[in-house]
Amino acid sequence: MAMSQVPFEKRLNRINQVHARMRNGVRLRMLSDGLIVARPRRRAPRLPLNALLILVGAFFLFKSFLLLSLGSAVYGDRVNTLATGSIIEQGGAWIMQADPVSTWVAKQANAFLH
Repeated sequence: MAMSQVPFEKRLNRINQVHARMRNGVRLRMLSDGLIVARPRRRAPRLPLNALLILVGAFFLFKSFLLLSLGSAVYGDRVNTLATGSIIEQGGAWIMQADPVSTWVAKQANAFLH
């Protein structure tokens, strides 16, 4: 009798775990036979692709603004100064180095403003 209870206990534990995950919310789904099944929602929300693209675009605009306001010579000097610092500053210098997208946007903005 004790051996027949083991699979039942495993199923019961699995049901209890799924039920505990449903505290984060459920997602209802209708199967082809009309049965509505509730599944737990994912815990961590995924970062949407459009938010990631907006973040990258804002970063390039920020770099372009710095290039436009400081000028390419001063901007390059500041990035070179940053490259001589600690490992974190060197990483920042690598990220902030002038790239074709930022320089193109800065040139377009400069032509628009003048």
